[in-house]
Amino acid sequence: MEKFEVLQSTAVPLPIENIDTDQIIPARFLKATSREGFGENLFRDWRFDNAGQPKADFVMNTGRYSGKILVAGKNFGCGSSREHAAWAIYDAGFKVVISSFFADIFKGNALNNGLLPLQVSDEVLARLLAQIEQDPQTTLVVNLVNQELEVPVWEEKISFEIDAYKKECLINGYDDIDFLVNQKEAIEQYESNRPWAY
Repeated sequence: MEKFEVLQSTAVPLPIENIDTDQIIPARFLKATSREGFGENLFRDWRFDNAGQPKADFVMNTGRYSGKILVAGKNFGCGSSREHAAWAIYDAGFKVVISSFFADIFKGNALNNGLLPLQVSDEVLARLLAQIEQDPQTTLVVNLVNQELEVPVWEEKISFEIDAYKKECLINGYDDIDFLVNQKEAIEQYESNRPWAY
């Protein structure tokens, strides 16, 4: 996975609550087992009409917003446990999703695939959405090392929580297997020093 330390980017606002995984990536597109190519069908039924033409009023089609950060309404990623939802968001170019609540399974899938689910308070989320809608050029800075979301235009930094293990994996670009492989020396040292063996 790509290493993640600090990301500075504009953002795409999606002020809809309870966005479920079927809205993120509809089930009819879950035919592949590799992660590539899902981004083109991200929010498919919201982005395109029945003829496959872009809907002009959908936020990703207006040309007004861009960036590697998606700012979405509360309860993002609810519904089924499909990992493809995280794949689709990441493949579409997003590295961070900001919301005030994430479904647990989606949160785990996102972290396992290099996508940072950054949780803020309802108040901060509402302010962010309003700020981005007012000024699409608003820049956000996500500092994973310091666990801070900076909004320079506010002259404000907002702390966020993340599991320490998942933080280490994201910073180093590790999946779970990579993490274990990189512990090989410590494992071998432990094995050579323990007084018993099975």
